[in-house]
Amino acid sequence: MENSATFNPLFGTTHSPVNAHFNKNASDFVVRENPLYEFSGSGEHLVVEIQKKDLTTSDALGILSRQTGAKMCDFGYAGLKDKEGMTTQFISFPAKFEQALSNFSHEKLKILSTTRHNNKIRIGHLKSNHFFIRLKKVMPSEATKLKEALKNIGNNGYPNYFGYQRFGKFGDNARSGEEILNAGLSGDKSVMRKFNPKLRDFMISAFQSELFNKWLSKRVEMSHFAGEFSVKELENIYKIDKAKATQIKSQKQFFRLIPGEVLGHYPFGKVFLCEDLDAEVSKFTARDRTSMGLITGGKAYESVGFAKTIEDEIFGEAYKFGKFMNGSRRFAWAWLENLEYKYNEEVAQFTMSFTLQKGSYATVVLREILHREIFDE
Repeated sequence: MENSATFNPLFGTTHSPVNAHFNKNASDFVVRENPLYEFSGSGEHLVVEIQKKDLTTSDALGILSRQTGAKMCDFGYAGLKDKEGMTTQFISFPAKFEQALSNFSHEKLKILSTTRHNNKIRIGHLKSNHFFIRLKKVMPSEATKLKEALKNIGNNGYPNYFGYQRFGKFGDNARSGEEILNAGLSGDKSVMRKFNPKLRDFMISAFQSELFNKWLSKRVEMSHFAGEFSVKELENIYKIDKAKATQIKSQKQFFRLIPGEVLGHYPFGKVFLCEDLDAEVSKFTARDRTSMGLITGGKAYESVGFAKTIEDEIFGEAYKFGKFMNGSRRFAWAWLENLEYKYNEEVAQFTMSFTLQKGSYATVVLREILHREIFDE
């Protein structure tokens, strides 16, 4: 359940909310995983492409473990997939268990293909995910709004927030993560014992994700302000000099880059500091690089100057937890690929499909398109 207290982003597009019905079921929400590399076709590991319906990735692995006799730790996968909807992904396990799959049958889990590979699939060995979404009860006027929103997002990109899935049914995962971190600082082992190590790490990750979303909301707000306010007003709002305010104001794209922030080559590549803003803006609009938001923690690549000031406002209180968290950087702004959409007026249904880079949430994109909450439909 999405909770506005932990997930309250500002939209990167400007249009009124769209009235359409979305249900995250196997017919209306379909995900297909695109692996990071081609599998070799030979080796000690069997790679299985599975299609699951209303199962978590852990549920699916448990079913295959019971069928084959392989231990849960023997399985490899690139990432977790939603329980709701129809999802396709690749998993690996030792090829010696292959014969046990010869008579496999399950109403919610199918094996689409098998091959071999030299190595076990690891977390992150994922290029992207392709999504299909169906909206229902869409009137023609709402379909027009959807088309315009998709054109906008297709041309300009979207803010790459963490989705509500991170924050738990009651939106309290981040608070639990903060409680765990404070217990670590104080040495209170009773709190630490409330969670197993895997769940503890997930709660801490939710805390980091909430801070990232707050920072990204701030950056989206800044981008809106850059379009609405004068250079002088930007100087006063952000306590910056005229040169920096002019650099931010003069950019033509919606999401403004700021001097001293961390950028990354898109969709893959190293991170680096934004030093020549004009040159980087040109490459940003060409989708060659993007802003990299902070996942606060130890050893994260640091921003400088004005960008560091903005980050300190959001992350400052969390820096004390650095030794308990692994820091990194994440795309703040991203783009859709392979975007297609279609409206069927006879049945009042609107379908769309697109590809997202790994770690991005289709529900976040849909929320941006609809301009309203979608979790309670």
